Amino acid sequence: MQPFTEKVVEIIKNIPEGKVMTYGQIAKAAGSPRAARQVVRALHSMSRKYSLPWHRVVNSKGKIALQDDESYHEQLFSLESEGVEIGIEGKIDLTKYQYHPSESDGDAHFFQ
Repeated sequence: MQPFTEKVVEIIKNIPEGKVMTYGQIAKAAGSPRAARQVVRALHSMSRKYSLPWHRVVNSKGKIALQDDESYHEQLFSLESEGVEIGIEGKIDLTKYQYHPSESDGDAHFFQ
């Protein structure tokens, strides 16, 4: 696994229950701010293998980005079961639910 991908997997594993991160935010934390699409690919190909909480990753607008109905609803129900309120058109209030790893969380290694 490439170093960037390893960081992406580690970051996603550490998103706490009831919180979300965006694809771009994860890419930036993993050291490549313009690699949001690579985060999408890594998430798609590695979620099952690494038991990633894929449902905690949303787009930059705080919306569920999945297009097919079944996956969309699976993500919606998974987030709701963790206490995340989903608004109109699958939008999440990022000011309330976005996770920001910091040194106080013990996650400073994301930003090295």
